[in-house]
This record gives sequence, structure tokens and C-alpha cells, in this order.
Amino acid sequence: MKKISYIEDVHEWQKGFTFYHPVKVRFSETDMYGHLNNTVPFTYFEEARIEFLKQIEFMQDWLKEESETIPVVADLQCDYIRQVFFDEKLKVFVKANKIGTSSVDLHYMAINEQNDVCFVGRGVMVQISKKTGKGVAWSEEEKEKLISNG
Repeated sequence: MKKISYIEDVHEWQKGFTFYHPVKVRFSETDMYGHLNNTVPFTYFEEARIEFLKQIEFMQDWLKEESETIPVVADLQCDYIRQVFFDEKLKVFVKANKIGTSSVDLHYMAINEQNDVCFVGRGVMVQISKKTGKGVAWSEEEKEKLISNG
């Protein structure tokens, strides 16, 4: 795999993933050559991120009307390793790489059925107040859930 700026040791980095969300490449997500459009991995990251956040019960809390906080994505990037084609089945992995006061740096990895890494990514998500728009600190319990479920 090519050198990625946010990955020091690729083998150690890969070992840190446990949660994944399966996706199947739809025809509408490909270009005229049958390979995945370069914008689609961001949608896959979103799908996997939401499922990850549901698993650790953050999404359910944020969606409650009385919730005072919401998540926002502050940045997101993708590095493409190999082409992906129509009808391929992928596993899109998510893990919390680094947890800040109110932010979390999430890392992503998509592998195909041959266990080849197809693309990787990272992005910062911040928990903010619905009223003020300012960051709201993670509780110790929330930090533990982020760490132990990636």
C-alpha cells in the first residue's frame, strides 16, 4: 500500500479495526468504465460512521428531540489505493483513532472480498451544542465507548 500521511505502521493500524459495515457497489455509483466514482467512498464512510455510532448508542441519543448535542463532520479525506467496480462487495471499517475534548478523529478502511485494501480515509467529527454551536466535551463513558468499539 502506498504511504498515507496519517498511517505510521499500516499493519498495526489495520489491526485496530473491529467494526465494519458491508456495502455492495451499485451500478449508479459507477462511471462509464464500471468503476466506483471518486465521490462515493465519502457516502460509504458516512454509512459506516452512522452504523458505528448507532452501535455505541450515540446516534439514538443525538436523535432524541430533547438532546442538546449533535455531531458534525469538520473534515474528511479519502486516499484511493485500488479501483473498485460495479457489484463488488466491500467491508467499510471504522475506528476512533484519537479522541479530543469534544472531537474524535475517525479512521476508515474499505476492503474487498479478497481482503485487498481499496481505499482508506480519516475525518474529524465534533459533538456540538444545538443552541450555541460550540463543542461539547465527551463524558468519560462516551470516550470509553469510542475507544472500545472501534
